[in-house]
Amino acid sequence: MRNLFKGAIAFVAVIFATQLAQAQQKIGHVNLAEVIQATPEFKTAEGQLKTLSDGKTKELQDMYAMYQTKQKEANDKARNRSEANKETVDVELQKLGTELRDIETRINENQRVAQEELNKKEEELISPIHRKVSDALTAVSKEKGFAYVFDISSTNIPYFQGGDDLTPALKTKLGISATAAPATPAKK
Repeated sequence: MRNLFKGAIAFVAVIFATQLAQAQQKIGHVNLAEVIQATPEFKTAEGQLKTLSDGKTKELQDMYAMYQTKQKEANDKARNRSEANKETVDVELQKLGTELRDIETRINENQRVAQEELNKKEEELISPIHRKVSDALTAVSKEKGFAYVFDISSTNIPYFQGGDDLTPALKTKLGISATAAPATPAKK
């Protein structure tokens, strides 16, 4: 009976210690989007992506201008079509129709390729930044003894109060001024 009593007390002590240990786990939060956008690498990447995007946009605009010119030429020929020049104009309109379809196909293909290139370049430039910030967050979390850290910029956390904000500590770890304003998100 005495051993049973000691076993029960030991069991309760273990449960109590486990509950106490779990109750002491620290929970924090961080705004990763703000940190990532405040890095110098992000600002550089954002500039490179804008330059690439602007170049691709210019190419597509030039192609669209050529399409509009051919379209106007076809419309003018169709308006000036008469019985006397019907055969000649019809041949020219067919040729212009083929050219317009070809230009339209090239525009669509260039749009697709441009988007793929932009996505690839964005992945190439942004992935190392995410990795760097993630590694720094892991280090800061371990240094400060956090068991859980939530990203309030991307996780659906409808309410939180309290907990520790690791955003300033993470910025410090990355060498970013704690007052540095995040870059404005790139417009697509």
